[in-house]
Amino acid sequence: MSYIKLENISKYVCKNVNLEIFDKELLVLLGPNGAGKSTLLNVIAGLIDYEGSVFFDNMPVDKLPANKRRIGYLFQELNLFPHFDVSANIAYGLRVQKKLPNEIRRSVDELLQIMKIKHLSSRYPKELSGGEKKRVALARALANSPRILLLDEPMNSLDYRTSKYLRTEFKILQKKFGITTVYVTHNFYEAEEMAERIAVLDKGRVEQIGSPKEIFFHPTEAVNDFIGAPNILTCDYCNRLSFGLIEVKCGDISLVVSSEREKIKRVAILPEDIYLSDTKPPGPDVNRIRGKLTEINESSSTVCCTIITGKNFLKVKLPQEIFASMSLSIGDEVWLILAPRKLKTITDNK
Repeated sequence: MSYIKLENISKYVCKNVNLEIFDKELLVLLGPNGAGKSTLLNVIAGLIDYEGSVFFDNMPVDKLPANKRRIGYLFQELNLFPHFDVSANIAYGLRVQKKLPNEIRRSVDELLQIMKIKHLSSRYPKELSGGEKKRVALARALANSPRILLLDEPMNSLDYRTSKYLRTEFKILQKKFGITTVYVTHNFYEAEEMAERIAVLDKGRVEQIGSPKEIFFHPTEAVNDFIGAPNILTCDYCNRLSFGLIEVKCGDISLVVSSEREKIKRVAILPEDIYLSDTKPPGPDVNRIRGKLTEINESSSTVCCTIITGKNFLKVKLPQEIFASMSLSIGDEVWLILAPRKLKTITDNK
């Protein structure tokens, strides 16, 4: 078992943080830069002094040094040894622990296989892609059979496709190992995809804890300021098109959404995830909506527009330069595209 409890943790920006991470859970710490996410990871790992108490399985570990806490830690800076090949990087911690050569070789071979990097075993870090380096660093973090895994912005600097692929693989691995995991990110969509629960940090305080849908559909005011207030549409009618695709009617708006359940109650999308155009977009009419611009609110870098379509009002946020290129005014006709992968749903069964 690896149940973690933080009681009244104070360090740097963090002030009296209380948090529970359940055994075998994948908890995501979400928040803006400077919110205290990395500080909490370092507290759990025992890498910094702190006020308060940390418990593993209800036993205090405040006096336990970092090397005795059995923590696997994947830092933002991967810190792979440039003069070691992949196998030697993975084996480093095992050698420090003075494991037997046969045991080291067996563990490294197993991790190379699990992480699908056996073909890279004799390569050096400079010969690896960003995604390959992440796999090696994760294998090294797992080599010592940690009871807890900490990951600090592990998908930073990766392109969207590589990041999404690795996230999917990591979730499978996390379940396979059954290891209690704390995953840090500032990206809501990454958090939503990874988490069983999300703990949102702001200015060193836990603002909200809940499932991804609870955070998205029912954010506190502070969380709302961070992830944005979603457009929420109430569904009047649902029709299954095929497995996983549902057509929903929300007033005068017809949308196709991805869902395994037929009874959808509400659909939501963030303002910045709606594409706005002054001309009808090319392609099929799926999730294309025509409306009228009723309100424009400008800031230094973004523009927030209100669009009326039938009886529904939708908020759209876009960069200042893109809005300026369209020369739009209140009363103009516009077109919206709502990408299915950005639409969130609540069903009768939630």
